[in-house]
Amino acid sequence: MSGRSLRMSRRNIEGLFTSVALPVLLMLIFVYLFGGAINTGTAYVTYVVPGVLVLCAGFGSAMTAVSVCNDMTTGIIDRFRSMDVSGAAVFGGHVVASVVRNAVSTVLVLGVALLIGFRPHADVATWLAAAGILLMFILAISWLSAAVGLLAKSPEGASGFTFLLSFLPYPSSAFVPIRSMPIWLHGFASDQPVTPVIQSIRGYLLGQPVGSSPWFALAWTAGILLVSVALCVVIFQRRVE
Repeated sequence: MSGRSLRMSRRNIEGLFTSVALPVLLMLIFVYLFGGAINTGTAYVTYVVPGVLVLCAGFGSAMTAVSVCNDMTTGIIDRFRSMDVSGAAVFGGHVVASVVRNAVSTVLVLGVALLIGFRPHADVATWLAAAGILLMFILAISWLSAAVGLLAKSPEGASGFTFLLSFLPYPSSAFVPIRSMPIWLHGFASDQPVTPVIQSIRGYLLGQPVGSSPWFALAWTAGILLVSVALCVVIFQRRVE
């Protein structure tokens, strides 16, 4: 099932562009068009890269939701069930493909970021810590996207639902410090799931204090993961009965 999902990803050129190339383009746009006007206390490319890494997961999730929705609406699930293939295996394949796509996108973003001036200050332990939190977030958001794909009635609807996931990094600390936002937005920007993930990755990669951000990040991602897996099981059972 993982191999099938990866082959489907490879053939979907538009989806690959969105999940892999678009985050790189957005990073270049923010750094070179807007970075000179944004004061973060450091080089803007250094500030923005952790946020773009999280943004990659949001864009990649759209492809997962659309693929799951396609499976549910084209009749292929009935064929899999006749072959005694479980729903968990199908969704697991989509999630593995999502993690692989996001890993490729992350490496590409980091490579381009290093070329344009990103200079992390991390040792092996903090690199692993940042990678672990990012991987947990990708896994959680991939399962949530699979649940969205099960709920949606059409691939277009699935893609539209995941727009909200792609939007979350914007009202957070991804692109500008929260203190620069309107006061009425501070509470949401500080307490939403994406912010502690970004703050943890930024702190680990730049050698800054992370405080309690990693614990909040792990709590959010673990909660999203557990709820999403449970939703996939319940919704799938109801749709195939």
